[in-house]
Amino acid sequence: MESFTVWTIVIAAFYVSGLLSVVNAVMTTRTSQGAIAWVVSLITFPFIAVPAYWVFGNSRFNGYVKARNSNNETVEKKLAETLKDLKPYHVEKSKIVPESAALSKLVDLPFLSHNAVELLIDGEAVFESILEGLNAANNYILFQFYIVHDDEIGRKIKAALIAKAKEGVKIHFLYDEIGSHDLSDAYKTDLQKVGIEIYSFHTQKGKGNRFQLNFRNHRKVVVVDGKCAWIGGLNVGDEYLGKDIKVGNWRDTHMKITGPAAIAVQVSFVEDWHWATGGSIPETGWTPTPSKTGKANILIVPSGPSDELETASLMFLHIINSAKERIWIATPYFVPDNAVLYALQLAVLRGVDVRVIVPDKSDNLLVNLSFYSYLEEPNLKGARFYRYTDGFLHEKVILIDAVASSVGTANFDNRSFRLNFEITGLVLEPTFVEEVEKMFLNDFARANKIGKADMDKKPYWFKLLARLARLTSPVQ
Repeated sequence: MESFTVWTIVIAAFYVSGLLSVVNAVMTTRTSQGAIAWVVSLITFPFIAVPAYWVFGNSRFNGYVKARNSNNETVEKKLAETLKDLKPYHVEKSKIVPESAALSKLVDLPFLSHNAVELLIDGEAVFESILEGLNAANNYILFQFYIVHDDEIGRKIKAALIAKAKEGVKIHFLYDEIGSHDLSDAYKTDLQKVGIEIYSFHTQKGKGNRFQLNFRNHRKVVVVDGKCAWIGGLNVGDEYLGKDIKVGNWRDTHMKITGPAAIAVQVSFVEDWHWATGGSIPETGWTPTPSKTGKANILIVPSGPSDELETASLMFLHIINSAKERIWIATPYFVPDNAVLYALQLAVLRGVDVRVIVPDKSDNLLVNLSFYSYLEEPNLKGARFYRYTDGFLHEKVILIDAVASSVGTANFDNRSFRLNFEITGLVLEPTFVEEVEKMFLNDFARANKIGKADMDKKPYWFKLLARLARLTSPVQ
């Protein structure tokens, strides 16, 4: 009888917790899709859904927001000084594509001129460029990656950082503790021994944030002396050089920015460092250095779950709505929400050349299955979908008409839209756009075109799994 009473109390507690969680989900979940998914799960399967909701259900990183607000004066003062120094390089509105001006307001950062930008295709070019940049550092290095491995390239990076630290260069090293969960203590200790400051982003830090396991700092950022910055899709690991036999060739894209926009990338790093260290601000230079030859206008778009608005989602939505001739998208994960999906549908109806390329072999079963369901969308039948066959495609690149391109860390899925800290560079520069176009065409040539006819050939059970997988997209 006592055992029966205990189990009755436990079951009742789960159902009550489920109902309370339902209220919280309805009031706080950012999308109706996500709210519905959680409500149904919490009512139907409270024993599984309640613990899952309190770990994965929050889409706003409240700890970061509170930390930023509580120490706002110092950060805001530094940001105000930085924006003042950047004013000579603000791009006049008349020189910006009108549709892009709203993005500047969204991130509260200006388009900046006098930048040189270099497209870096695949791992060898990326790491060669970054290592050259590290070796050329005179004053400081800001180094931030989602994943850092203690392998051949990881140790090569470590050696370069240690050598610069011994020369007196100040180095700040930031990693995501979930993405870099296997980073050895010895690796970190070797860096600390020479005075390198190294911290994990630590999303669970602080009271009330213990269950914030669903957030990731997915940014990949290197800044050298405030003059040069690197952002893009690659993490630090041998697999990103195609050395993982199971994965094979790794297809990815980064870019190097030289000029005032590097300072905007630095702003993003400083905010993350401020959170991770509990209020510290790294000693850096803030005076922008214009490129002597570059003419690129660049907007840096940091985004994340601490933003008041859904910056990444709105950025993608706005870019798609702005396209007049073409919108080409390269992403390893294509699981758009309804708003972005509708924008793509409207683009097709406007006659825009919509193309999406994803890897043929995905590392995420649910995402892979979800992708196939979009082939059946009636208003996307004019879009062209490709599956890249020459290895794993991991780049996050968009080409808009003949005027703009973006390179960054954000995927085309709910996690990047709402749960990850990401960073994207939007580049307005004809030569760079031409290079990105050429890169896309090379990728399309190494891919198989796929469409509704291919989905029609699939067995019914596959189509059902694809639809069921898509239902989970808000919480993937």
